[in-house]
Amino acid sequence: TRFVLPGTSASPPKILTLDEVQDAVKNIENMTLAHEIAINSDFKLQPYEPPENSLERIIKDTMHKAYWEVLREQLGRQPPCYDMAIQLLADIKDAFQSVLSKNNERALARINEILDETVIRQQAEQGVLDFQVYAKFVIHIMALSCAPVRDEQIAKLKEIQDVVDLFRGILEALQLMKLDMANCLLDAARNDVIANSVEYEKQKFKQFLELYKDGFPETEKWLKRNQVLEQHTAQAEQAAATAGPSATGSDSQNRRSKDTIFNAYLELIDWNTENEFPEMLEMDRDRVIGLQGRASRLCTCASTLAITCAAIPSIAQSADTRKNLAKELAILLQNCNNTKDLDDNIENIWLHVRSVIATRLQELNQSKLDESVESALKTQILQIAKKESPVRNLMWKRLLAFIQLVLRTNGSIPAPPGFQEFADDIEGLATAFKRISYYNYAVYGEYYHEILNKA
Repeated sequence: TRFVLPGTSASPPKILTLDEVQDAVKNIENMTLAHEIAINSDFKLQPYEPPENSLERIIKDTMHKAYWEVLREQLGRQPPCYDMAIQLLADIKDAFQSVLSKNNERALARINEILDETVIRQQAEQGVLDFQVYAKFVIHIMALSCAPVRDEQIAKLKEIQDVVDLFRGILEALQLMKLDMANCLLDAARNDVIANSVEYEKQKFKQFLELYKDGFPETEKWLKRNQVLEQHTAQAEQAAATAGPSATGSDSQNRRSKDTIFNAYLELIDWNTENEFPEMLEMDRDRVIGLQGRASRLCTCASTLAITCAAIPSIAQSADTRKNLAKELAILLQNCNNTKDLDDNIENIWLHVRSVIATRLQELNQSKLDESVESALKTQILQIAKKESPVRNLMWKRLLAFIQLVLRTNGSIPAPPGFQEFADDIEGLATAFKRISYYNYAVYGEYYHEILNKA
């Protein structure tokens, strides 16, 4: 059985066996994989399928079809030939070794007892082999051991009467159960992988620094740019220190440096593409760019909803309408990843908002939208595509402030004004960004402090 390891910013998708997955979580030297597991909480292996119309896909489909046709032909003989059927049951028995954990010794022993090849061959020779009996046993074990997400699929197997189709369904379900086990293994190992991966990356970075003495100019520019922005805060703190007790010089310096570093992280969301990306975040570059797109889409959705609710009280007063409009806006904008995409789609956003307003007014038996109100509303919504939009700027500042608060605190934080209908989205965005930032700081924080202390 093979699985697809999703591609990362540093490598294309890879094809792994279950043994290779187990080895990967034990061997931290696969740094790209370990980094991906540590950073991406949604990281999952996927079932491997050859590309459509590829030679591999054609061969696979042809071989599978031929296999089941030959099995059907053998079982249809008089007397039946059970050679392939016996091997199939042996393969199913072996598959349970991967599907069940080693803690299920009793279940594995029972499977080995029932699916004993010697007994099955004796039954075949005596003409009393009942494939359906074995199928029921296998399905029973699968139902007890499968993940809840597979319950429906396993239940449907009981409805299949044709014995060949039944065992084909059993094998397909077992492949997915192997995938579930592989992902369960990854989840169970995640905390250990994170701890070991941080130490391993720190160790490798120190070794690299011993050989590479030229520094990382873009990382230094990124940090020092944010250090300048922190100077006003530092001056204010020094002024306040005269009125009461203050932290020691080194403590104050370390705190300001850490503030600078986390403000620098926040800049990644509000990134100026004229600046070169910091070298120390190169492995997460594609991930950060993805979060930039999510933040932009979220801001656009919230801005559109805020403008609409401010102009149309009947929309603002209906929680269901607001909620549905929020979902619809997110769907309309799901493929917008940059300013050009937004420019191309903002007209459709306006047309959809106008349609929702018309439907809502009709439901309430209210008159159509006044032309002047509609014109003003259209202008405001179309302006959202431009950075100079006052509403967009306000929502963007609130979004950044929320992310900054999430970076600096551990507790749950309510969504900022205007983002209530997008609470799950903004929390998910901030949490994903926090995971990247904290991991990066754990690996490179000491180096960042050295850069800032020398400035």
